[in-house]
Amino acid sequence: LMVDRVTRIDGNQITAEKNVTINEPYFQGHFPGHPIMPGVLQLEAMAQVAGILTLKQADNAGKIAYFMAAEKVKWRKPVKPGDVLQIDIELLRARGKVAKAKGVCTVRGEVVSEAEITFTLAGNS
Repeated sequence: LMVDRVTRIDGNQITAEKNVTINEPYFQGHFPGHPIMPGVLQLEAMAQVAGILTLKQADNAGKIAYFMAAEKVKWRKPVKPGDVLQIDIELLRARGKVAKAKGVCTVRGEVVSEAEITFTLAGNS
């Protein structure tokens, strides 16, 4: 997982954290001498946290969330070893088998990345 802990779940919102350590395997090549967390892994962290929130909803017990799309993706600042990546997700809508969420990642209160994530739910129909 790209998440170390969930710190808050409140209705249609969730906050989680990822401690970014130099021991992460992706730092070996991204980039030598200037390690930064790949943006796609920040996006994956948002997708995982959005999935956790959606699957916590009573109607979705026992289902699986499959990532479908990412829109309005923006990477604003680099995330470096030693940073704590805070992942905030708001569930925008969940109708039928499709859900959409807005994700924002911050480090020390500054936005480092954001995206809208769409996924489908399967199982226990």
